Amino acid sequence: MLILWGMVYLIALVISTNILFGCASSEKNLNTPEGLFAQAKEYEASERFEIAIAKYNDIKNKFPYNPLAIEAELAIADAQFTRENYSDAQIAYQNFRDLHPKHPKTDYVIYKTGLSYYMQLPETIDRDLTLGNDVIYHFDEIIKNFPRSEYVNDAKEKRQNAYNRLAEKELYIADFYMKQEKYGAALRRYELCITKYTGMGFDPRAHYGALKAATALDDSVKKKSHLQSLISKYPNSDETKKAKSEGLL
Repeated sequence: MLILWGMVYLIALVISTNILFGCASSEKNLNTPEGLFAQAKEYEASERFEIAIAKYNDIKNKFPYNPLAIEAELAIADAQFTRENYSDAQIAYQNFRDLHPKHPKTDYVIYKTGLSYYMQLPETIDRDLTLGNDVIYHFDEIIKNFPRSEYVNDAKEKRQNAYNRLAEKELYIADFYMKQEKYGAALRRYELCITKYTGMGFDPRAHYGALKAATALDDSVKKKSHLQSLISKYPNSDETKKAKSEGLL
Protein backbone atom coordinates (compact mmCIF):
# COMPACT_ATOMS: atom_id res chain seq x y z
CA MET A 1 0.00 0.00 0.00
CA LEU A 2 2.88 2.36 0.88
CA ILE A 3 4.53 1.58 -2.45
CA LEU A 4 1.28 2.41 -4.29
CA TRP A 5 0.91 5.72 -2.45
CA GLY A 6 4.55 6.49 -3.20
CA MET A 7 3.99 5.95 -6.90
CA VAL A 8 0.88 8.13 -6.83
CA TYR A 9 2.85 10.89 -5.09
CA LEU A 10 5.70 10.68 -7.61
CA ILE A 11 3.30 10.89 -10.56
CA ALA A 12 1.54 13.87 -9.01
CA LEU A 13 4.90 15.58 -8.42
CA VAL A 14 5.94 15.11 -12.04
CA ILE A 15 2.61 16.42 -13.32
CA SER A 16 2.74 19.48 -11.07
CA THR A 17 6.33 20.22 -12.12
CA ASN A 18 5.37 20.08 -15.78
CA ILE A 19 2.44 22.38 -15.15
CA LEU A 20 4.67 24.86 -13.35
CA PHE A 21 7.25 24.71 -16.13
CA GLY A 22 4.54 25.21 -18.70
CA CYS A 23 3.24 28.22 -16.82
CA ALA A 24 6.73 29.66 -16.55
CA SER A 25 7.21 29.24 -20.29
CA SER A 26 3.84 30.74 -21.06
CA GLU A 27 4.73 33.81 -18.96
CA LYS A 28 7.31 34.79 -21.58
CA ASN A 29 6.01 37.42 -23.93
CA LEU A 30 6.80 35.81 -27.26
CA ASN A 31 5.86 39.03 -29.01
CA THR A 32 9.09 40.58 -27.73
CA PRO A 33 12.68 39.82 -28.77
CA GLU A 34 13.55 39.17 -25.12
CA GLY A 35 10.83 36.56 -24.78
CA LEU A 36 11.75 34.83 -28.01
CA PHE A 37 15.44 34.86 -27.14
CA ALA A 38 14.78 33.32 -23.73
CA GLN A 39 12.61 30.65 -25.31
CA ALA A 40 15.27 29.90 -27.95
CA LYS A 41 17.87 29.51 -25.21
CA GLU A 42 15.66 27.00 -23.42
CA TYR A 43 15.29 24.93 -26.56
CA GLU A 44 19.03 25.09 -27.17
CA ALA A 45 19.79 24.04 -23.58
CA SER A 46 17.57 20.98 -24.06
CA GLU A 47 19.40 20.20 -27.33
CA ARG A 48 16.36 20.90 -29.48
CA PHE A 49 18.55 22.74 -31.92
CA GLU A 50 16.23 22.88 -34.92
CA ILE A 51 13.55 24.68 -32.93
CA ALA A 52 16.12 26.91 -31.20
CA ILE A 53 17.57 28.02 -34.54
CA ALA A 54 14.08 28.66 -35.88
CA LYS A 55 13.34 30.88 -32.85
CA TYR A 56 16.59 32.78 -33.30
CA ASN A 57 15.66 33.34 -36.93
CA ASP A 58 12.27 34.64 -35.80
CA ILE A 59 14.07 37.32 -33.78
CA LYS A 60 16.14 38.32 -36.81
CA ASN A 61 13.08 38.50 -39.05
CA LYS A 62 10.63 40.15 -36.66
CA PHE A 63 13.01 42.50 -34.83
CA PRO A 64 15.88 43.17 -37.26
CA TYR A 65 16.94 46.44 -35.58
CA ASN A 66 16.92 45.14 -32.02
CA PRO A 67 20.37 44.37 -30.52
CA LEU A 68 19.16 40.86 -29.77
CA ALA A 69 18.86 40.23 -33.50
CA ILE A 70 22.67 40.43 -33.70
CA GLU A 71 23.03 38.15 -30.70
CA ALA A 72 20.61 35.73 -32.36
CA GLU A 73 22.88 35.56 -35.43
CA LEU A 74 25.83 34.55 -33.28
CA ALA A 75 23.66 32.16 -31.28
CA ILE A 76 22.69 30.38 -34.52
CA ALA A 77 26.36 29.84 -35.35
CA ASP A 78 27.03 28.56 -31.83
CA ALA A 79 24.06 26.21 -32.00
CA GLN A 80 25.26 24.77 -35.30
CA PHE A 81 28.70 24.23 -33.78
CA THR A 82 27.30 22.61 -30.62
CA ARG A 83 25.24 20.19 -32.70
CA GLU A 84 28.49 19.33 -34.58
CA ASN A 85 27.22 20.76 -37.85
CA TYR A 86 30.63 22.32 -38.45
CA SER A 87 30.22 23.26 -42.09
CA ASP A 88 27.09 25.31 -41.41
CA ALA A 89 28.69 26.76 -38.28
CA GLN A 90 31.73 27.90 -40.26
CA ILE A 91 29.50 29.67 -42.81
CA ALA A 92 27.39 31.25 -40.07
CA TYR A 93 30.45 32.60 -38.23
CA GLN A 94 31.90 33.99 -41.46
CA ASN A 95 28.60 35.66 -42.37
CA PHE A 96 28.40 37.15 -38.89
CA ARG A 97 31.86 38.63 -39.22
CA ASP A 98 31.10 40.05 -42.66
CA LEU A 99 28.00 41.78 -41.29
CA HIS A 100 29.54 42.92 -38.00
CA PRO A 101 33.28 43.44 -38.52
CA LYS A 102 33.66 45.60 -35.40
CA HIS A 103 31.72 43.41 -33.00
CA PRO A 104 33.39 43.13 -29.57
CA LYS A 105 33.47 39.33 -29.92
CA THR A 106 35.38 39.38 -33.19
CA ASP A 107 38.25 37.37 -31.72
CA TYR A 108 35.77 34.72 -30.59
CA VAL A 109 34.10 34.65 -34.03
CA ILE A 110 37.43 34.23 -35.87
CA TYR A 111 38.52 31.55 -33.40
CA LYS A 112 35.28 29.61 -33.80
CA THR A 113 35.54 29.92 -37.59
CA GLY A 114 39.00 28.35 -37.46
CA LEU A 115 37.78 25.73 -35.03
CA SER A 116 34.88 24.88 -37.33
CA TYR A 117 37.36 24.25 -40.13
CA TYR A 118 39.58 22.28 -37.75
CA MET A 119 36.73 19.98 -36.73
CA GLN A 120 36.11 19.16 -40.40
CA LEU A 121 39.65 17.86 -40.95
CA PRO A 122 39.79 14.12 -41.65
CA GLU A 123 41.52 11.98 -39.05
CA THR A 124 43.90 10.33 -41.52
CA ILE A 125 46.43 11.99 -43.82
CA ASP A 126 45.46 9.89 -46.84
CA ARG A 127 42.36 12.04 -47.32
CA ASP A 128 41.88 15.64 -48.51
CA LEU A 129 43.47 18.07 -46.03
CA THR A 130 42.84 21.25 -48.02
CA LEU A 131 40.85 22.74 -45.14
CA GLY A 132 44.04 22.71 -43.08
CA ASN A 133 45.07 25.89 -44.88
CA ASP A 134 41.85 27.58 -43.74
CA VAL A 135 42.53 26.45 -40.19
CA ILE A 136 45.99 28.01 -40.28
CA TYR A 137 44.72 31.22 -41.88
CA HIS A 138 42.13 31.91 -39.18
CA PHE A 139 44.27 30.86 -36.24
CA ASP A 140 47.10 33.02 -37.60
CA GLU A 141 44.70 35.94 -37.59
CA ILE A 142 43.85 35.39 -33.94
CA ILE A 143 47.51 35.06 -32.94
CA LYS A 144 48.64 38.16 -34.86
CA ASN A 145 45.71 40.52 -34.39
CA PHE A 146 44.44 39.50 -30.95
CA PRO A 147 47.59 38.50 -29.00
CA ARG A 148 45.86 38.96 -25.64
CA SER A 149 42.79 36.95 -26.54
CA GLU A 150 41.90 34.03 -24.31
CA TYR A 151 41.78 31.87 -27.44
CA VAL A 152 45.41 32.42 -28.52
CA ASN A 153 46.95 29.42 -26.77
CA ASP A 154 44.45 26.95 -28.16
CA ALA A 155 44.76 28.57 -31.59
CA LYS A 156 48.55 28.07 -31.50
CA GLU A 157 48.20 24.43 -30.50
CA LYS A 158 45.65 23.61 -33.18
CA ARG A 159 47.49 25.61 -35.84
CA GLN A 160 50.61 23.52 -35.17
CA ASN A 161 48.53 20.36 -35.42
CA ALA A 162 47.22 21.51 -38.80
CA TYR A 163 50.76 22.26 -39.98
CA ASN A 164 51.86 18.80 -38.85
CA ARG A 165 49.06 17.11 -40.77
CA LEU A 166 49.82 19.05 -43.94
CA ALA A 167 53.52 18.25 -43.70
CA GLU A 168 52.76 14.58 -43.10
CA LYS A 169 50.51 14.71 -46.17
CA GLU A 170 53.35 16.03 -48.33
CA LEU A 171 55.67 13.29 -47.11
CA TYR A 172 52.95 10.69 -47.64
CA ILE A 173 52.54 11.77 -51.27
CA ALA A 174 56.30 11.96 -51.81
CA ASP A 175 56.76 8.45 -50.37
CA PHE A 176 53.99 7.19 -52.65
CA TYR A 177 55.77 8.60 -55.72
CA MET A 178 59.02 6.98 -54.57
CA LYS A 179 57.32 3.60 -54.38
CA GLN A 180 55.94 4.15 -57.86
CA GLU A 181 59.48 5.05 -59.01
CA LYS A 182 58.30 8.50 -60.06
CA TYR A 183 61.43 10.08 -58.69
CA GLY A 184 61.01 13.54 -60.21
CA ALA A 185 57.57 13.98 -58.64
CA ALA A 186 58.86 12.56 -55.36
CA LEU A 187 61.79 14.99 -55.29
CA ARG A 188 59.50 17.96 -55.89
CA ARG A 189 57.23 16.88 -53.03
CA TYR A 190 60.10 16.37 -50.59
CA GLU A 191 61.50 19.77 -51.44
CA LEU A 192 58.06 21.36 -51.15
CA CYS A 193 57.80 19.95 -47.64
CA ILE A 194 61.17 21.48 -46.76
CA THR A 195 60.16 24.86 -48.18
CA LYS A 196 56.70 25.08 -46.60
CA TYR A 197 57.24 23.34 -43.29
CA THR A 198 60.87 23.90 -42.44
CA GLY A 199 61.77 23.89 -38.76
CA MET A 200 58.72 21.85 -37.76
CA GLY A 201 60.50 18.55 -37.22
CA PHE A 202 60.08 17.08 -40.70
CA ASP A 203 63.26 18.36 -42.33
CA PRO A 204 65.44 15.25 -41.77
CA ARG A 205 62.80 12.98 -43.31
CA ALA A 206 62.29 15.32 -46.25
CA HIS A 207 66.04 15.76 -46.91
CA TYR A 208 66.57 12.00 -46.69
CA GLY A 209 63.75 11.34 -49.14
CA ALA A 210 65.00 14.05 -51.47
CA LEU A 211 68.50 12.57 -51.27
CA LYS A 212 67.20 9.15 -52.32
CA ALA A 213 65.11 10.61 -55.13
CA ALA A 214 68.01 12.71 -56.41
CA THR A 215 70.28 9.66 -56.28
CA ALA A 216 67.76 7.67 -58.35
CA LEU A 217 67.60 10.53 -60.84
CA ASP A 218 71.41 10.80 -60.91
CA ASP A 219 71.02 14.49 -60.07
CA SER A 220 74.41 15.21 -58.52
CA VAL A 221 73.61 18.84 -57.66
CA LYS A 222 70.43 18.03 -55.72
CA LYS A 223 72.08 14.99 -54.15
CA LYS A 224 74.97 17.04 -52.85
CA SER A 225 72.67 19.78 -51.52
CA HIS A 226 70.43 17.46 -49.52
CA LEU A 227 73.37 15.38 -48.35
CA GLN A 228 75.11 18.45 -46.95
CA SER A 229 71.92 19.55 -45.21
CA LEU A 230 71.57 16.17 -43.51
CA ILE A 231 75.18 16.03 -42.37
CA SER A 232 75.51 19.63 -41.22
CA LYS A 233 72.09 20.23 -39.67
CA TYR A 234 71.01 16.77 -38.49
CA PRO A 235 74.18 14.72 -37.95
CA ASN A 236 72.61 12.56 -35.21
CA SER A 237 69.24 11.99 -36.85
CA ASP A 238 67.96 8.53 -37.75
CA GLU A 239 67.79 9.65 -41.37
CA THR A 240 71.50 10.55 -41.44
CA LYS A 241 72.35 7.19 -39.92
CA LYS A 242 70.20 5.44 -42.55
CA ALA A 243 71.87 7.40 -45.33
CA LYS A 244 75.28 6.27 -44.04
CA SER A 245 74.20 2.64 -43.74
CA GLU A 246 72.79 2.72 -47.28
CA GLY A 247 75.99 4.18 -48.72
CA LEU A 248 74.36 7.48 -49.72
CA LEU A 249 77.03 9.60 -48.00
